Amino acid sequence: MIDLRANPFYLKEEQIAWVNQTLASLTLEEKVGQLFCPIGMSTDEGALHDLAVDKKIGGLLFRPGKGEEVQEAHRYLQQQAKVPLLIAANLEAGGTGIAVDGTRIGNPMLLAATGDADYGHHLGEVCAKEGTAVGVNWAFAPVVDIDYNFHNPITNVRTYGSDPETVLNYAQGFVEGVQQNGVAASIKHFPGDGIDFRDQHLVTSVNTLPIAEWRSTYGKVYSGLIEAGALSVMIGHIALPAVQKAEEDAFLPATLSPVIMQELLRKELGFNGLITTDATPMVGFCAAMERRLAVPTAIAAGCDIFLFNKDLEEDIRFMQEGIETGILTLDRLDEAVTRILAMKAALQLPEKQAESLLVPAKEELAVLRKVQHVEWAKQAADNGITLVKDTAGNLPLRPEATPRLLLQLIGPYEEANTQIASTVIPLLEKAGFQVTLYQPEDFTTGFDSVSQFHAKYDAVLYLANVENRSNATTTRINWYTFFGQGNNIPWFVDEVPTVFASLGNPYHLMDVPMVKTYINAYDNHQAVIEALVAKLLGKSDFKGVSPIDPYCGLMDARR
Repeated sequence: MIDLRANPFYLKEEQIAWVNQTLASLTLEEKVGQLFCPIGMSTDEGALHDLAVDKKIGGLLFRPGKGEEVQEAHRYLQQQAKVPLLIAANLEAGGTGIAVDGTRIGNPMLLAATGDADYGHHLGEVCAKEGTAVGVNWAFAPVVDIDYNFHNPITNVRTYGSDPETVLNYAQGFVEGVQQNGVAASIKHFPGDGIDFRDQHLVTSVNTLPIAEWRSTYGKVYSGLIEAGALSVMIGHIALPAVQKAEEDAFLPATLSPVIMQELLRKELGFNGLITTDATPMVGFCAAMERRLAVPTAIAAGCDIFLFNKDLEEDIRFMQEGIETGILTLDRLDEAVTRILAMKAALQLPEKQAESLLVPAKEELAVLRKVQHVEWAKQAADNGITLVKDTAGNLPLRPEATPRLLLQLIGPYEEANTQIASTVIPLLEKAGFQVTLYQPEDFTTGFDSVSQFHAKYDAVLYLANVENRSNATTTRINWYTFFGQGNNIPWFVDEVPTVFASLGNPYHLMDVPMVKTYINAYDNHQAVIEALVAKLLGKSDFKGVSPIDPYCGLMDARR
């Protein structure tokens, strides 16, 4: 039974009437359409018309683009739709989750390192205001996974760390900040990522905690955020064997598990809001059963809206066939659509549709990179960057002591590395350093001896730009050279001062325990890079406190 007057919908009588009247007016085809939230792959009006009018979708997510272009696409979509659309975005780190010309406040772990939970609220506020400016009303955030396993390649800096209390405090601030500004939060990824060392994009990952420990960690986080009024929960393709006792349900992803969604989330935790799948093209979902069965089963098991598609037209057909064969009942279909409509009502989308205000005027784009938003980003960078160790006393770097600096950029993102270099090198040269950007050696011409290395360089600065990302099995360092040959791998830490700063993965000490000076910056955007250089030069103190164990439990990494 759905209580539309209760948390998190809190609908008034006229809003409840709209939900009921709209549901009654929808054809079966239109109800099925409401279940789908695909990715918008094109801003072409023909493609958008097909989604909103022909496919009758309930929501949509665009990948980030220029604010003005995304706003116009959203405007056209909402003008064409009979029922106002949920417009989603991955607003995990700032407005850049939908508008590339928006403000990136920083990865959640950077904010957690500040020790000030107000930054969670600031992040939610920025995401809502900048998202709203381009027509977004649904944030696929905050990430409330707990980063227990440093080998996990997808949680990492997207989380607020490894302490459940910290995760709850920052995420609660985000939920309040985003929803107070008219955008629905989607807390993710239930029942909780960060235990397994594998990525649910590639396998059905597993949360192996015993149920008592789950309740005191992940359960505590979700319970707190449900009480705080989070409008939606995103379900991960993650198994929770502690509650999946039946053999036929064991190790099913949560997106297909009635026990996880209906018994644990709905009944035990009391969640009354909207449940969405995570992206269903992920292998963690696709490999669990035939897709023709999985599509309707996801809704039958407890999800209310179906995120992304292998092929939208085919998935709609699979959903309709599931209704015909009895996998998905009409009662369960109506329940799912009711919750979708209820969230739209809670966001006041019907009223905005009546006044043509679902997408703001172009002038509202002025909020992108608003002065206050940029200032929060700078503050987060200054307060979050963490000096993990400097056992050799290599900091601050001074041009009079080590004028010739070898700069090494590590990471697979050539374009991003070029942008980082274009910021860092001028700042270091302005300070008086002679900077040489590392170039891979030619294996046919030999490598530097110790004397030759000393003749060229006085210090080495590593900037590791290795971010967690979907479909990457690890976020480890891959060196260009091997066996200690060449000047890429740090064989020279006892020869010259060597400083290593990570702009992404905070666990690189597992690969460079020999480095005596190590810094975690948690992000690679402009404000972070500028703050990092200031700290390297001693112009600013290090203030961050690590929200995780950067030593990965390795004693040798503390040297």
